[in-house]
Amino acid sequence: MPDLLVGPMLRYVDETSASIWVETTEPCEVTIAVGGTRATDRTFTIHGHHYAIVDVEATGAYTVELGGRPVWPLEGFPDSQICPLEELNRVVFGSCRTTVPHDDAHVATHGVDVLREYGLRLMEGEDLPSLLLFLGDQVYADEPSQEMLDFIHARRDEGPDEIVDFEEYAELYRLAWTDPVVRWVLSTVPSAMIFDDHDVRDDWNTSMVWRRQMAEVDWWPARIASALGAYWVYQHLGNLSPSERKADPMFAEIHGSDTDGGARLDAFAKKADEDPTSTRWSYARDIGNTRLVMLDTRCARELDPGHRRMLDDAEWEWFTDVATGGLDHLLIGSSVPAFLPSGIFDVESWNEAVAGGAWGPRAAKWGEKIRQTLDLEHWGAFRTSFEELGALLVDIAAGRRGRAPATIVLLSGDVHYSYLAAAGPASADLDSARIYQAVCSPIRNPLSRTLRLANVIGSFGIASIVGGILTRTVRLPRRALRWKITDGPWFPNAMATIDLQGRSAVLRWHTARPAFEEIAKVRLTP
Repeated sequence: MPDLLVGPMLRYVDETSASIWVETTEPCEVTIAVGGTRATDRTFTIHGHHYAIVDVEATGAYTVELGGRPVWPLEGFPDSQICPLEELNRVVFGSCRTTVPHDDAHVATHGVDVLREYGLRLMEGEDLPSLLLFLGDQVYADEPSQEMLDFIHARRDEGPDEIVDFEEYAELYRLAWTDPVVRWVLSTVPSAMIFDDHDVRDDWNTSMVWRRQMAEVDWWPARIASALGAYWVYQHLGNLSPSERKADPMFAEIHGSDTDGGARLDAFAKKADEDPTSTRWSYARDIGNTRLVMLDTRCARELDPGHRRMLDDAEWEWFTDVATGGLDHLLIGSSVPAFLPSGIFDVESWNEAVAGGAWGPRAAKWGEKIRQTLDLEHWGAFRTSFEELGALLVDIAAGRRGRAPATIVLLSGDVHYSYLAAAGPASADLDSARIYQAVCSPIRNPLSRTLRLANVIGSFGIASIVGGILTRTVRLPRRALRWKITDGPWFPNAMATIDLQGRSAVLRWHTARPAFEEIAKVRLTP
């Protein structure tokens, strides 16, 4: 008798349709019932796991049936709802969520799970947001919990204490998304996602040297194929609209097949890693008069030292086509921040130049070691791409690509603290900026007190002086944009909201306790 293993997850939603994703224990027919409307699809199989994503054109409370047997909602939980998404009124976002129990011992080491705490607030009747935006590190494949380690050790005696294949990825996602409260939240609030390094491995695609080092690790080929294959199933499919999904060649090949599609997905994922132009993980959505662009800032990197880019040429061309004006708001999801504290930004740019040979081959080797040790891999470490991004954002803000949006907000995570930065060209009044960087990280993976202090000193203190000196030693040009941290940093586990109404935008950051406390509130527009 089939049962739900993961899900249901409410993923893509628009004015008329919704896509609901599930993983089941056996192959079966999956039916979503909304009032008098019923939509059914059959599961497809990948490496012995069974999945379905069912599209329904109806709104209201829904139930899930497997093989005709009701399996959802959970007893004691509110009904899961489908609400039409006509306007993007409230977006809740964050990144970096570890999966450990919620007992006192793990709260002491990992803090309170803010996603779960937010779910409890929603269950008590707080208005549902328009969208949950997860900006990377939805799972930690290189830092598994004790429960995940027990699973790994029960099935193999060799290999690393990390995820190595699809079976282990499937368990990793199951643990991440099946706490009952989190499960309910994901069943009733639409979500959009993009990966960051820990979904695959720390420092993923930091440099060409890093890739060559990983290629020599015997378990890495299976790991990268499993990572991208699992991402495709668990995260990417739900980012797509029904029409986009039906046009996806990989989905067309696997969906509806009576055979296990694992080998075909592995081959697809292997090619996606070796040739990033073979698939696009980035995507864009227009919701009302707001455009959300989610950027792949990991797999789409060009790492050739002679043409090092955060986004390769094909990805950049796509991005420049969708990053335009004519909107009330332009939201750009980039898992790694573009506008870091200026000192650490300069250190990253200096390091890129040194690792690229600015001080000679011997220094380049040390530069690479520093890059990987200190995780110097954000937009500042891809200086050419950063300058191109800055020029594009300034053009949009100046109305040279259609009517200027009221706000252009880069939404990011990764760095394990939260802040807001305002940016503009050298002559700009940053107190009336249109370009912002909003960072919210982590959802649940706080820095220790020692590392918090080190980040404050390194990012906001001495790095400001050292960074400026170092950039002059490698003769880097002056940055075309300037920016300042206007609010923050804040270090607790947190999730942020951006409330949009017409051309107005308000940002808030919340931590979990007490009572989902508001850390800060900032109005971006007058």
